[in-house]
Amino acid sequence: MAIRAAFYIDGFNAYHTIADLNRPHLKWLDWQALASILIPSKSETLVKVCLCTAVKTNDVQKQLRHRAYLRALEHSGVDCLRGHFSNEKRKCKSCGATWQAPVEKQGDINLALAALSDAYEDAFDHCYLVTADSDQAAAARMLKAKFPQKILTTVVITGRSHSKEILSHADAKITININHLERALFPKIIVGPQAILRPKEYDPPGG
Repeated sequence: MAIRAAFYIDGFNAYHTIADLNRPHLKWLDWQALASILIPSKSETLVKVCLCTAVKTNDVQKQLRHRAYLRALEHSGVDCLRGHFSNEKRKCKSCGATWQAPVEKQGDINLALAALSDAYEDAFDHCYLVTADSDQAAAARMLKAKFPQKILTTVVITGRSHSKEILSHADAKITININHLERALFPKIIVGPQAILRPKEYDPPGG
C-alpha cells in the first residue's frame, strides 16, 4: 500500500522566499503540481496539499493578485486556509515616531492545527512541513511525540536554511530548487467554471 503524503505550506514564508529570488513569475506556483514532483511517485500517493495565508486589504492590486492566485490553487485542489491582517502600533527606537503596521494573524496556528488535526484523524502517513520558520518546531515536536510512526520531512525553498529546531524532530529534509519551481507553474489561463488569468506581473521572462 502506498504511503499517503500530505503537504502543509506556510504561505507567507514561501511567498517572501520566492520574492527574494527576484523571479516574479515563480510566484504563479502550482503547489499541487510541485508536491507531486517532490514525492517519490513509486512509493507515495499525494492525498492533501494545504496552504495557510492571509490576504492584505491595504493594497488593492496586491489583493487582486493574491485572490486570483488563491482561486488558482483551489481550482488545482489545494486547501487554502485564510487568516487575516491586523494593524499594530510600531515605534522607532531612534526618533520615537509611531505608525500602524499590518501584521498577519492566524497563519502559524492554522498551519500547526491543520497538520496535527489531520494526524489525529489519520489522514496521512508522511507529513511534509514547508516552512523555514522555527515557530513551527512546536508543531513538529508534538507531531512526532504523539505519532512517532508518521514520517516528518521539513521542506524549504532555495535561499532559506532549514530551521535547526524543526530539523531536530524531522526524519528527512528537502530543499526546493529553481528547477522544481519552474516545472510547477500554472499556465497563463486556467480554464474552469470561471477562467483565471495569470496577473501580468507574474508573466515569465520574454512574456
